[in-house]
This record gives sequence, C-alpha cells and structure tokens, in this order.
Amino acid sequence: MAAERVRLNEKPKAKGKEHPVKASISKGGNYFAEEKESIDFISTGCTTLDMALGGGWARKRIFNIVGDKSTGKTLQVIEATANFAKKYPDGVIEYREEESAFDKPYAAALGMPLDRINFGRGEPMGTVEEFARDLEMVAKRQLAVPDKKRQPVFYALDSLDSLSDEAEQEREVGQATYGMAKAKNLSEFFRKNVGKLARADITLGVVSQVRSKVDVSYGRKTTRAGGRALDFYASQVLYLQHVGTLSKTIAGMKRATGIAIKAKVDKNKVGLPFREAIYDILFGFGVDDARSCVEWLAEAKGLDYVGLKASNYKEYLDKDLPKMSDADYRKEVAELQAAVRKRWVEVDTSFMPTRQKYA
Repeated sequence: MAAERVRLNEKPKAKGKEHPVKASISKGGNYFAEEKESIDFISTGCTTLDMALGGGWARKRIFNIVGDKSTGKTLQVIEATANFAKKYPDGVIEYREEESAFDKPYAAALGMPLDRINFGRGEPMGTVEEFARDLEMVAKRQLAVPDKKRQPVFYALDSLDSLSDEAEQEREVGQATYGMAKAKNLSEFFRKNVGKLARADITLGVVSQVRSKVDVSYGRKTTRAGGRALDFYASQVLYLQHVGTLSKTIAGMKRATGIAIKAKVDKNKVGLPFREAIYDILFGFGVDDARSCVEWLAEAKGLDYVGLKASNYKEYLDKDLPKMSDADYRKEVAELQAAVRKRWVEVDTSFMPTRQKYA
C-alpha cells in the first residue's frame, strides 16, 4: 500500500497553533539564514548541502572540497559541472584532471556535459606553477571580452595534491621538505589573482585530499597539501567524510550500491558557517537528493510540509518513489526541494538573535 500523503499544493488542515519554529522567526535574522539575492549560486546536486553552503557554490568565488579517498570529491565536481552547464547554457567549463584517473564515460553517464568541457592539453599539468599560468591565461582571455558579452567560467582542479612544484621536480626524493615551495607559490598566486578571478567571472573549484598530521594528540588530526592559502582565499571550504556503505540484497546476492557521506562546511563567507549535511551517493546515479531531503525533513520535524508522517516516510522512499515515472519523479523532487529550503530557513532563523545590535 502506498504511503498516504497530502501534496504541497493541497490546502492543509487548520491547526490550533503555529509550527514550533515558525513562531520564533525574527525579522532581521532572515538575511543571514536565506540565500543571498546578490550572489549567484551553482547547485551541488544536493539540496541540503546547498542550504548548508548558503545556496550552493558561490559564483565568482573560490571553493575547496576536502576529503579522504572514496568520499565523493570528484563526484561533487561532476555534479557542480552539470548544474553549471544547465544554469548557464553559454558558460565556459575548464576541467583540469591531474590524477590520471578520470573516467569520461562514467562522468558522462552521471550527467557531465563532456561536449562543453575544455580539458586543457589532455595531460596533467604537473606543477602549481603550470596551474597558475593556465588559470592566468583563462583569466586574461576572459578580461579581453567586453563586460556585457562575457560569459561565466567554471574552472575545476582535481586535485591540488597531485601537483608538485618546479623546485621539487629538480631535486632528489627526500632531499628537502616536501611542499614548502608549493605552499609559498600557491599563496603568492592567490594573493595576486583572487580579485582578477572575480572580475573575470571565474568560479574556481579546487579538490584536495586529506593527509594525516604526525604526532597530533588533540584538535584536527588531518590537513591538506599546499599550505594554508585556501584557508584564507577560498570563500567556501567543505570537508567530506565517509560514514557508511549502502548495500542491497537481490535473489540472495548482496552488493554494495553506494556510500553515505557527511559534509561539514568548515568556512563560509556567503552564509552561516559550520553547517552540516548528510547524503547518500548511489553508484551509477550520483547524490540521492530525494532521500536526503526527506530524511532531513524527518529530522527537522518538517514532514508535514510534504504531507508525510514519521510512520510512512520510509515506505514512501523505498516503495513509492522508485515506482514513479521520470516526469513524476522530477516533479516530486522539486516539491521536496522547495520544502527543505523553506524549513531550513525557518530552523536557521530560529537560532539567530531576535534583535539587531545597531538600529
């Protein structure tokens, strides 16, 4: 039996009191909780993660995705690329894959528009100096176009850790401490060019791998290569953590079907920081946005926004959604996304101060 639900466009039954969070919304706090109208955002493909970031990846800014192996770092770039292409039909996409492990057919199957992507010279750049020269060339080309005719650019680097530096290339292994010149050159590059990238309408997405800190007994026990340049110059820094493996059993055969990811916003200049999102990545599909939306609404006591109940939402996810046609599924997901955005703002606003410091 299908889970009984009242759709968003149906008139809800009258209730004796307001929603527990609705009543506490303050007038001034909404600005900090809502998406900023002055900023364009690129969706991550996951509505709860978009909201955790303040609306998604901010256009004309630098963002950094950090995580261990098998945490969906490259998938996040693929999803961002697909959503950028959808939002900006004339936009330019520059993708630099430095790990020599990128599977184009797999990326295309997940929705990455390969026909619109410039992969550079087709081989790894190798050094941070070459990366800097490449990005500067893209910025120079952009700035040569009149403002009114200039189209946005999404430039993705996957990953920063795969880049060496020219000084390291010339010395023997173990001859000097790894990363000192790399960190210095990256810091100098961003210091000189962060403003130029914004003027050129370039959104820069950088993937980083985590590395273990040696002899650390408290605080964060991991770091990323390249020094702290991205800590200062990135507007958004996102850490990804593998929290589980999804599996399914069919006819007695059990197979892994995906992974569960916890994403924490470590830095955010366009929204509230330290927000988190938990979502599933399904192999061969990508982020399961529908499930992420419903499970977050269940946690945030917002299932009534989509006509679901605590007693039937799991049946809705496991039985009702899979049976829907593609058109009905997309319509259903759009409703879930709208409910999450509305509820997220209500929840975040309820934590804001009820008055402004300066009148």
